[in-house]
Amino acid sequence: MVAAILSAVTPFVLTDPDLNPVAVQLGPLAIHWYGIMYGLAFVIGYSLMRRRVRSEPYSREPAWSVDDVSSMIFYVIAGVMLGGRLGYVLIYKPTYYATHPLDIVKLWDGGMSFHGGAIGVILALWLFARRQHRPFLQVSDLVVPMVPIGLGLGRIGNFINGELWGRPADPSLPWAMVFPHVDSTPRHPSQLYEVLLEGVLLFVLLALYDRRRPPMGCLSAAFLVGYGVVRFTAEHFREPDSYLGLLGLGLTMGQWLCIPMVLAGAALWWWSLRRARTRRTVPTPA
Repeated sequence: MVAAILSAVTPFVLTDPDLNPVAVQLGPLAIHWYGIMYGLAFVIGYSLMRRRVRSEPYSREPAWSVDDVSSMIFYVIAGVMLGGRLGYVLIYKPTYYATHPLDIVKLWDGGMSFHGGAIGVILALWLFARRQHRPFLQVSDLVVPMVPIGLGLGRIGNFINGELWGRPADPSLPWAMVFPHVDSTPRHPSQLYEVLLEGVLLFVLLALYDRRRPPMGCLSAAFLVGYGVVRFTAEHFREPDSYLGLLGLGLTMGQWLCIPMVLAGAALWWWSLRRARTRRTVPTPA
């Protein structure tokens, strides 16, 4: 009798709130939550970098000024938007955008590639560093602790948009969620996993490592390795893109892109530490 009752009980499963992706509608002008999240990320990052340049090593001559940070944030915005969008277009849906080129500019509908954005930001920071006559790795070390803020807020935007949902989950999982616009299957809310991993956890880890004042380049390397690991992990719970599916070795496109990222970060970390040790052991001229 008890067993029959228990077997008839339907597990409690959360349902996607199906939020309106448009925050404000002003006639033909629609302001999307996705865009608000990106704007908020840039504002927070800018504010934190203004405080960050007051401390070592950025306060040394040639010291960073607020104007320097303001100039750099425009380079970062350009790198994120252009690189992220072009990366998504070229890596994930080249066939679709080849036949719908006008849709490339529809950023409000979502569709940004982190790896493309990362390449865009690297190029933008390299150009900024060259024009300002500053070491590129010093510039990147200033920026990377802020990146998890944008990643976390961007994933919240994905959740509001009802995109990038997770793979099927055990219905008994307390936070399993049904996305009605997809199907009735309980799934992992992978967007929220990425908020916690790429946003919160990575931000905390980089902040703790930054307190140790690592040699120049190490913080950038730690970000490359850290993001690669947490993104690779989160992809295990995220439904592969239908137009790509699983690739070689059962990995997603995102996971394959994380592998060279981790390797590059490990190489940069080793090189930065080695360079710092070499400089410490070089005798000072009498």
